[in-house]
Amino acid sequence: MLKSLILAGALLAANLTQAVQAANASPALAKQVNAFVDAWHDDAAHARMAYFDKIAPDGVYIGTDRGELWQRDAFKEWARKFFERGSAWRFHATRRNVYAADDGKTIWFDELLDTPNMGHCMASGVIRKTATGFEIVHYQLSMAVPNEVAGQVTSLVKAAEQKAAEGKAAK
Repeated sequence: MLKSLILAGALLAANLTQAVQAANASPALAKQVNAFVDAWHDDAAHARMAYFDKIAPDGVYIGTDRGELWQRDAFKEWARKFFERGSAWRFHATRRNVYAADDGKTIWFDELLDTPNMGHCMASGVIRKTATGFEIVHYQLSMAVPNEVAGQVTSLVKAAEQKAAEGKAAK
C-alpha cells in the first residue's frame, strides 16, 4: 500500500514537472490565442452574441460576485440584458501570458485588464483546441484591489454580506 502511494506521488510529481516544463506556449500558438481572446473581448464590447459561441458548451464563467458561477448557457441567459443594450462590457488586455500543454490542445492564460467601469481587473482562463478551433472551457475574472486599500474593501464586503444575511433572516 505504502509503495503504491509513493509511486502515485512520484508519478504526480513527474506529471506536474512536465506540465511546468511545457508551460510556455510557442510564439505562433500565443499569437493565435491572443487573437482569439482579443476577439472574444471585442465581441462583448460590441454586444455580438458570437461571444458565447467562443465558450465551450461545458464551459464555466466565474465573475467578480460570489454568486457568479455559470455554465455557458446560464451565463448567456443572465448576460442577455447587457448584450441587448448594444455593449455588454469592455475588457482591454494590457498584459497576457499564454501557456500550453505539450500537445498544444490545452492552453491556459492570465491577463491584466483595463475596464471602464471596474478599473483594473485580472483574469485567467483555460482554452481547449479542437478540430474546429479554440473554445474557452474556464474563465475567472477578478477585480485587482491594491493592497493599500484591501482592508477598506474587505470591510465593505463584510458589511454588504451582513446586510444581505440580515435581509434573508428577516424574511
